[in-house]
Amino acid sequence: MQKIRLGIVGYGNLGRGVQLAATQNPDMEVVAVFTRRDPASVNTVIPVKVEKYESMRDYVGKVDVMILCGGSATDLPVQSVEIIRMFNTVDSFDTHAKIPAYYEALNKEGKASGKLGAMSIGWDPGLFSLARIYFGAALNEGSTYTFWGKGVSQGHSDAIRRVEGVLDARQYTVPVESALQRVRSGENPQLSTREKHTRECYVVAKEGADLKRIEKEIKEMPNYFADYDTTVHFISEEELKKNHSGIPHGGLVIRSGKSAADNKFLMEFSLKLDSNPEFTSSILVAYARAVYRMHAEGKCGAVTAFDIAPKYLSLLSEEEQRKQLL
Repeated sequence: MQKIRLGIVGYGNLGRGVQLAATQNPDMEVVAVFTRRDPASVNTVIPVKVEKYESMRDYVGKVDVMILCGGSATDLPVQSVEIIRMFNTVDSFDTHAKIPAYYEALNKEGKASGKLGAMSIGWDPGLFSLARIYFGAALNEGSTYTFWGKGVSQGHSDAIRRVEGVLDARQYTVPVESALQRVRSGENPQLSTREKHTRECYVVAKEGADLKRIEKEIKEMPNYFADYDTTVHFISEEELKKNHSGIPHGGLVIRSGKSAADNKFLMEFSLKLDSNPEFTSSILVAYARAVYRMHAEGKCGAVTAFDIAPKYLSLLSEEEQRKQLL
């Protein structure tokens, strides 16, 4: 079996998860990790080459798909359009409000280079996006609701860590239970963003940092916290490590609707995750397989989960899929 050669760009929680996920896929191998840090300082969970970010140009023809594991706030908007000029890519860009512009930029570069980039891949956006489109198509008359948590959001935590004066942070997204129960009862309520979730931030500030400024900057951050009731807790580094070292998450998509004969229906897709980054990494690896296969068929530009047929994701052949899964 010819293995799909993967490169990992960035080696935090997501990058480590990608390397672990690749070991569960016999058609995959990780060729190298690319980092902006000193490569000698990066200890991988499984021995593999660690190279400088700038060295990836030396791997053209040696890597089939680059999996981008940086943050959505500042890393991916820059890295994605740089890397797709050389490689096929998969990323987990999750700033929902900026997805259309991100798609246009990635699609332009991919069309020019002849490479394929799968963007906004994960569980939301990603699997939850598919649930929303499938549920909405099946129940044309109704309302769709997405609830996240309780869990740690990697993207939101990363955004807080980019605030000047912040040493480390964890951000929990918490669904409002009363709103969830209204939806499950079939009430079909009109809920604002603020009514569905709250955000809890646990922040370790650098010594001497202006705490009031940090709190204000977090609460007013567009696309992340401005539309939510947000609480900021300043804690010690020791407390963060003791009480907030895990990265659990989850959530659900609900479609509440009815038939033309006024019969009610409720569709629900839910996830409960011990490790948000490890689950997201597993999805990225599956979509790397899809990108490899689709590019071999001549596809280039940018694609989302909506554009990728399920058959491309599976280790099974199309014949096995029809026999075992259909």
